[in-house]
Amino acid sequence: MSESKMTRRDLAALAAGGALAVGMVGAAATPAAAYQGNMERAMSALYQALASLRESTPNKGGHREKAMELVQQAIAETQAGIVFADEHGGDGPQ
Repeated sequence: MSESKMTRRDLAALAAGGALAVGMVGAAATPAAAYQGNMERAMSALYQALASLRESTPNKGGHREKAMELVQQAIAETQAGIVFADEHGGDGPQ
């Protein structure tokens, strides 16, 4: 299985897409939703981590692939947390 190398432009597009997705999640929530800077910064960091993992060489005994799966799961959970906080005014269980 061959891996394609991502350029800096690809990484920028991926990071921008992540920021856009976060913005869309916030826009779809209630109008009174509070800005969630920490969660949005976490999303950005997770997208950057995923891009770095995708760029790395695949000879890691399956650990790189597992790490990518876990980062994608973390992205989904972070997005769900943003939506939950927006829908519940940020006053939910941690």
